[in-house]
Amino acid sequence: MIPTFRRLMRLYFRTIERAGEPPARDTRGRVFVANHTNALIDPILVMTDAACAISPVAKSTLWSIPGLRWLLDRAGAVPIVRRADAPDKDTTANASVFERIAAHLGGGGNILIFPEGTSHDLPQLAPLRSGAARMLVAAEARGGVPPTFQAVALEFDARTDFRSRCLVLWGPVRRLADVPGDGEDRIRNVTTRMKQDLAELLVEGETHEDRLRIARVAELLATDDGDHSLTGWSERGRQVELARRTLRAVDQRVVGRVAEHVDAYYAELERLGLADVQIAGTPVAPHAPLPAWRRAALAPLAAAGFALYAIPYFLPRYIARSADPDAASTYKLGAALVVYPIWMGGLLGGCMILPPPLSLAAAAVVITSPFAALRWLDEIYQRRPEPTADQRARLARLRIAARTAIDDARSRLPS
Repeated sequence: MIPTFRRLMRLYFRTIERAGEPPARDTRGRVFVANHTNALIDPILVMTDAACAISPVAKSTLWSIPGLRWLLDRAGAVPIVRRADAPDKDTTANASVFERIAAHLGGGGNILIFPEGTSHDLPQLAPLRSGAARMLVAAEARGGVPPTFQAVALEFDARTDFRSRCLVLWGPVRRLADVPGDGEDRIRNVTTRMKQDLAELLVEGETHEDRLRIARVAELLATDDGDHSLTGWSERGRQVELARRTLRAVDQRVVGRVAEHVDAYYAELERLGLADVQIAGTPVAPHAPLPAWRRAALAPLAAAGFALYAIPYFLPRYIARSADPDAASTYKLGAALVVYPIWMGGLLGGCMILPPPLSLAAAAVVITSPFAALRWLDEIYQRRPEPTADQRARLARLRIAARTAIDDARSRLPS
């Protein structure tokens, strides 16, 4: 099942980048803790990026969704009863689950848990629950493989969009034996260490506006360095976040000037539908466009794909609009996994009406055309209008002002 989901993730996301050291195939007795901003997409990304087998811990209510129970059981998922789902639950309701997880870890199994407790769109980590730490301590008390834990962070450039990009960041491996304390003090120490590890991997902000501004400054710096990867953006974003906190304590006016000029530049970019990479003095290609001859060769097949699969392409989007915004990608992917096979099966059945070899040729078009259409869609989504000379000159002035404010702020940082 994991290979199938790995292919689905490579299909859903245009690119999946990785930073840090992922767990090896022989990893045993480890609890992975991740941030949670994209519902069921998050565990699939972590499990498919790791070489070792991982059993996710999930809220018990997911087992009541038709079809999902089978997938969760196949993935070895463990249900947890959350207080948010059962406010009057007995404090011992999950005792058997914790015992099962402790035995799993002690026997060399691995667990994935989202200690924030729920998927969200906050600009920073939500408070971490202590469940992951308690699982580790319980496994240690039971004996067996010495337990370890590792943070894994997920970043998205457009988390609800089909064919967007994502980044999986693996943090350092921690040994539970190295965390000091006893009883509840140790639980708190482990949870604090997990939060620190996740925070060091993520780009955070105090508000959505604050995080967006940090992301934009990071993009400006990365573009000028010729780096258009999410990994490069993430590295610079964390540096910008640290610098902003430092400067706010020294001179709030410096931070305000950066915000003013960066906001003005990006407001004009958005108004014109342009991207920073088009204005930068040292532009880098955000994607590798298809050669003209290949686009021409794919055009007939792509046109067939657009015509044949328009309904199953737009239907998952329509379904996701009425869903929880935090689970939009999950609904899109889930609906597509139902709609596309049924639709393709119907088309293939219709091909059988034709006499051979027409039936075989039609079936080949039905099977291959959606992939050609997808490649064309990537080209369309990433193509932007070319700015006029006046627009480019005006945007260049705004960009220089933004970079000047950023450079001035950087010069005021303590050496």
